[in-house]
Amino acid sequence: MSAGGGREEGAAAAVLQLLREQPEPQAEESGAQRFALCLPPGEEVKEVEETIEEMLIRLDEFCGMTDVIRSDTSQILDETIPLIKAKVVEMNNIYAKIDKLEAFVKMVGCHVSFLEEQVLQAEGNHSTVFHAVRKLLQSAAIPSFKNKHTPAAQHTYDLPKLYRTEDYFPRNYVGTRYQSH
Repeated sequence: MSAGGGREEGAAAAVLQLLREQPEPQAEESGAQRFALCLPPGEEVKEVEETIEEMLIRLDEFCGMTDVIRSDTSQILDETIPLIKAKVVEMNNIYAKIDKLEAFVKMVGCHVSFLEEQVLQAEGNHSTVFHAVRKLLQSAAIPSFKNKHTPAAQHTYDLPKLYRTEDYFPRNYVGTRYQSH
């Protein structure tokens, strides 16, 4: 064992002996002051005291931050989360309405396509019959029929059963909804 190692052990033993001989510290003494009593006086003691005081200041700042975080968390749990839950319920209702509107638009689109096909078919039938009658009359060489348009045989059109807008949007709802804005 070297002489330096023996001195360190001796110094540690001396510090322990001093601690045992010291009376119990009073409650108002800080930990830094008790530790300073164990160390030999000098520059090292002041550095240790300053370091300990700095660490205590940082510990106080940390405790303050945790208190702020704890109060913010309480506020979030007590106030904000119930508001978010209410908005989620409100948004779910809006999503349900959007789904219904999408289904309605799809149904209207199908009906419009169906009616468009029927209109195109009726236009085709009408123009074919109209041109056939006109050619027939022009070929007969009757001068009074040459420039006059004769009505073709009237075809009656039976409107297929489709949706009624009033069934989905009552008149009193639509009228009052936009008048107040």
